[in-house]
Amino acid sequence: MENKDFKPYIPAEKITPELTVTSIVMGALLAVIFGAANAYLGLRVGMTVSASIPAAVIAMGVIRVIMRKNSILESNIVQTIGSAGESLAAGAIFTLPALFLWAAEGKMDKPSLWEITIIALIGGLLGVFFMVPLRNALIVKEHGVLPYPEGTACAEVLLAGEEGGAKASTVFAGMGFAALFKFIIDGLKLVAGEISVSVKGFAGQIGTQIYPAVMSVGYICGPRISSYMFAGGLLSWLVLIPLIVLFGANITLYPGTEPISAIFAEGGAGAIWETYIRYIGAGALAAGGIISLIKSLPLILRTFKGAVKGMSGSKENTERRTEKDISIKVVLLSIAVLTLLVWLIPAIPVSFIGAVIIVVFGFFFATVSSRMVGLVGSSNNPVSGMAIATLLIATLVLKLTGATGITGMCSAIAIGSVICIVAAIAGDTSQDLKTGFLLGATPKKQQIGEIIGVIVAALAIGGTLYLLDSAWGFGTNELGAPQATLMKLITEGVMDGNLPWALVFIGAFIAVLVEVVGIPVLPFAIGVYLPVQLNACIMVGGLVRLALDKLKRSKEEKEAIVNDGVLFCSGMIAGEGLMGIVLALLAVFGLNSVIDLSGKLAIPAIVSNLGGLALFAIIILTLLKFSLWKKRK
Repeated sequence: MENKDFKPYIPAEKITPELTVTSIVMGALLAVIFGAANAYLGLRVGMTVSASIPAAVIAMGVIRVIMRKNSILESNIVQTIGSAGESLAAGAIFTLPALFLWAAEGKMDKPSLWEITIIALIGGLLGVFFMVPLRNALIVKEHGVLPYPEGTACAEVLLAGEEGGAKASTVFAGMGFAALFKFIIDGLKLVAGEISVSVKGFAGQIGTQIYPAVMSVGYICGPRISSYMFAGGLLSWLVLIPLIVLFGANITLYPGTEPISAIFAEGGAGAIWETYIRYIGAGALAAGGIISLIKSLPLILRTFKGAVKGMSGSKENTERRTEKDISIKVVLLSIAVLTLLVWLIPAIPVSFIGAVIIVVFGFFFATVSSRMVGLVGSSNNPVSGMAIATLLIATLVLKLTGATGITGMCSAIAIGSVICIVAAIAGDTSQDLKTGFLLGATPKKQQIGEIIGVIVAALAIGGTLYLLDSAWGFGTNELGAPQATLMKLITEGVMDGNLPWALVFIGAFIAVLVEVVGIPVLPFAIGVYLPVQLNACIMVGGLVRLALDKLKRSKEEKEAIVNDGVLFCSGMIAGEGLMGIVLALLAVFGLNSVIDLSGKLAIPAIVSNLGGLALFAIIILTLLKFSLWKKRK
């Protein structure tokens, strides 16, 4: 129900600076920074985080404190443009690295920068344009019904203007410390980045990574989600791997090419995980995504029906500044042009009917995505589930119409990429429009800001993917790319049936079992798929958050402590991501060996491991320094 009595912070009658040169330049810079950082994080741990709040904090710190300008709507445009980069990266890294994985197998050439850019750009622009007519239906008319948690929190951060400098300094401190820690671990290599422990006679393994960004994911997600991921990791590494080695010692089991005992002897638990467990994890992830989608179907159908019905009340030429959208004629023309581009551009090889289907699916999932993030927040938006459903349908249709082999599989991934990016951008745009609605921003200027953010991020994402692939390669220990690997496995499985289906079905039924007992299936499935060391590092972050949540302080003080921790961790994620890009550049130019001190100093393994644990303790202490022990006015 529309709240007609609602009054935004800046009244509609008041005109203040919004889409200025300052806000565009700052926003574009943050779009590239947070886009690159989120791409790195997503490829590493299979999860991405919203950049809206840290972008808002940095904008407030720079515009209000450094530039001495009192312009909350200008800061809002900065976070609007900046968060678009993060969301586009999140959508792209779930699918596009599959093309690099096929290139590494010699099945095709690497996708060109042009192909990556055009796929990202089309998906991003469609996501923005679809949200223009939906704004009135979902943001305005459903105010008070759909909370849009990140959008509301972002508005609160921007409203806390007098704290802008302190909050921004917390984010920048996190960036600086994480960049330093990452440089010590992966640049200088003075300490171990991962510590593992195994017991003789037992094939299982446990351990932890020592990375600030990974721990920060656990802190931001909280103890519940972290524990689900950790439980999935324990099942894989302390139950499934020992069982496979115990009962299959002398058996050669596909996709392995030698006896399991020989695989274990050569590579330990990690080799068993690589050969078998990742297929079980893929089955769990696919089932988890589909379960999430099925559970959302009633809501999806209601949302789509209500949004289409509400579009008739969309206003395009209203006199009120806070109700002005981009002209619906411009929107429809743009969508028509983008539909033709999907059909005509070779990077997305589909027929005209196929292009229309992509656009229809895209609008459907944009509506779904906006409603979902309005209710449960961006972190719980089942984007990967939507991508899986699209990929299954697209691959089947392409196979039935004769588009088989690597050509058909590339087409399916391109289609899935567009839909995935549409859903991610639509969710982000709706959160940003909610922030603007609460603050009294001009929707048209925010929508233009989203378009700018999408264009900048689309131009940067191809270079980022190429850089990370050149430095470490996708599907490696450094960059596991879990979602993209899953999309590749699904497409191959449907197209030519070469999957070890028994392992995939085991994972799928594990996901069903977990759902039956009431555990959120997606974080558990991600835990099954990823290395236990990574899950354990996330769990540490979750435990730190749990300890702060249990503090015996006043409600206001506890909220301030936890929120400062979230800001510091957001900074740490950005800082490690950026240092990861810097180290990738050094690796590409062959300079990584120049700064690597591990061989030059001949550091013993025990010293390296103890140093890693000591550094991990320092990482936790810095988090506490900027949250629990931070001096507040």
